[in-house]
Amino acid sequence: FIIFSPQLSAFDNFRENLNLMIQDLSGHILTLDQFVDISEKQIKTLVTQGNILSSERIKSDSLDYQKLLYTGIQGIFSLKIIQYYWIISDEAYVLTFTCEDKAFEDYLKIGSEILTSFKIK
Repeated sequence: FIIFSPQLSAFDNFRENLNLMIQDLSGHILTLDQFVDISEKQIKTLVTQGNILSSERIKSDSLDYQKLLYTGIQGIFSLKIIQYYWIISDEAYVLTFTCEDKAFEDYLKIGSEILTSFKIK
């Protein structure tokens, strides 16, 4: 799924968004550490000017997860992205909040509230 912010004006060309992807890992036995390592390498090599600002393991009551914050360029947009990664059985769950870098602080509070509201069991 994907959730978009409303367009604020006719000049608002990027709609901040939050999405969840579930990746089938059948046939690939990956730990969370291995998945994070692969993902960080992809960010550095596949995202234009991809730069990881932070990567930390979050301990939770249910499932531990990885939280990444990084920047990159997509077309004409300079973006700042927060991702959460979980590995459950043979699936990777990737929850992503994407925002224009210049508007990141404006959306950080609501984006963080939405991200932390997700519970994966």
